[in-house]
Amino acid sequence: MSEQTENKTVETATIPNLRDQVLAALKSVYDPEIPVDIYELGLIYEVNVFPINNVHVLMTLTSPSCPSAESIPGEVEQKIKAIEGVNDVKVEITFDPPYSQDMMSEAAKLELGFM
Repeated sequence: MSEQTENKTVETATIPNLRDQVLAALKSVYDPEIPVDIYELGLIYEVNVFPINNVHVLMTLTSPSCPSAESIPGEVEQKIKAIEGVNDVKVEITFDPPYSQDMMSEAAKLELGFM
């Protein structure tokens, strides 16, 4: 299974660990207004893969009034559900702790010119 998202290809079939496949899927989701994936942006707070292959993602958005508040969680759910072997996906949004630019990876900060 291969997914193409903006110049990045995720080969989920070649990644043996389900958690690693989930992380690869998360790294293929972008905020439409920011050229960095949501994982590197620091929007993913927690990823749990349970023994029955149910996946729970706790994430935030850049702000409570984010224009992509409807689309990003849905895309996260869709990309994870597309991974072979995943039974169920729950994406939970939280604003505690509130998002800040300090949550970005160094790579994201470099990409966005913050370093």
